[in-house]
Amino acid sequence: MSTPPLQRVKIWDPWVRLVHWGLVALLALSWWSVETGRMDLHVLSGELTLGLLLFRIGWGLWGSDTARFTRFLRSPVAALAHLRHMTRREADTEMGHNAAGGWMVLVMLALLLLQAGTGLMADDQILTRGPLASHVSGETSDRATAIHAFNFNLILAAVALHVLAVLLYALLKRQDLVRPMVTGVKRLPADIARRAPRLAPPGRALGWGAVVAVAVWGLSRLG
Repeated sequence: MSTPPLQRVKIWDPWVRLVHWGLVALLALSWWSVETGRMDLHVLSGELTLGLLLFRIGWGLWGSDTARFTRFLRSPVAALAHLRHMTRREADTEMGHNAAGGWMVLVMLALLLLQAGTGLMADDQILTRGPLASHVSGETSDRATAIHAFNFNLILAAVALHVLAVLLYALLKRQDLVRPMVTGVKRLPADIARRAPRLAPPGRALGWGAVVAVAVWGLSRLG
């Protein structure tokens, strides 16, 4: 029996891909800046990270179909059922995130938002203070600083789990999850391709991005 032809479908808009790869780069910059004592870059990295996170949260509410939380967040039972078939080699028929991947997105966003939020209140008692450190009590700032340091380890663990999952999908299921996040395009069976997602207009993304940029800039000036 011949394999049905696959069709190219645009599933990820540029904004989802920008946030994804931007967070990868900023996470690396955040680590490097601490290791080398470039705390000015560390603060800038944190502010840019917060901006991307706020944009992504908003885009998850009114962005493209595949970006919306309501489209890819399924029940934990569905996620576990999906993972039970991890070793089964099968064609990729997901229009966006699969049931398990959707929860991974939510966990990563939550961890990164906690990291950015605690960084705003952190104070290393030497050179660097977050813009909100002077607006909270010393006890709150100290607690935020401790959480900020510990939470980075949780982020690294989540990143390692994510990379492992991508590798397992490639090795066990023969599904390439990286290429679509680079190109925005996935090859899908014709019957599924007909249900191509609706991509939000660029003006909506640019308008929301401008709002987020102004908000983060204003927040950074509070210190």
